[in-house]
Amino acid sequence: MTRRILITGASKGIGRVLADRVAAGGGVPIGLARTAPADFPGEFHEVDLLDRGATADALGKIGDVDAVVNNVGFAKPDTVGEIDLDDLAWALDGNVRVAVQATQAALPAMKAAGWGRIVNITSIVTLGTPHRSAYAAAKGAMDALTMVWAGELAGSGITVNSVAPGPTETEMFRRNTPVGSPQEQRSLANLPVGRIGRPEEVTAAISFLLSEDGGYTTGQILRVDGGGSIAAAHRGR
Repeated sequence: MTRRILITGASKGIGRVLADRVAAGGGVPIGLARTAPADFPGEFHEVDLLDRGATADALGKIGDVDAVVNNVGFAKPDTVGEIDLDDLAWALDGNVRVAVQATQAALPAMKAAGWGRIVNITSIVTLGTPHRSAYAAAKGAMDALTMVWAGELAGSGITVNSVAPGPTETEMFRRNTPVGSPQEQRSLANLPVGRIGRPEEVTAAISFLLSEDGGYTTGQILRVDGGGSIAAAHRGR
């Protein structure tokens, strides 16, 4: 069966690499983002996901899907004493509200089919990365939603999981962590594998959770982080 996979933030980074992987495996990736890449390997709908009404319109045009990957992410560096409340609201809206809205649009068809996959892309920042208060709050909320939704949907054939990447070579990561910067050095110092991850390594984990073989895995946070979560645990001792 050809599966239709909705991917938010599909124009670049992890979302785009995942779209290529889905298409290579015979599925149909359906991308949502502000700008459509010229060579996207499936359906694409240009939309500003920060616009709730425009997002609803785009989701209404897609039709039934078999899975949702809530990948889009919005982040700005901050510290506890300098959190801009507008930035906090922006991060929560762009991460959490978009995930809820996309999932709600897809859920009726998945329930009717008795099969579905929801994967929330979260982050290692929820374990205490400095200067990421708003982003960590948003991604932590998504991990919480994963647990709640997995329990609510457990008998429906729909699984719900999070994939929490560590530092990964994406445009957003490099915008906040330039090559050779002190931020990059701090990231590398906390990665036991000693390198930044590749989007392909993250999408391999997502692909498992989207697969038939992923049907017994639900309510989990799969950390694809080069051992960064181990280092975070040791820092907390």
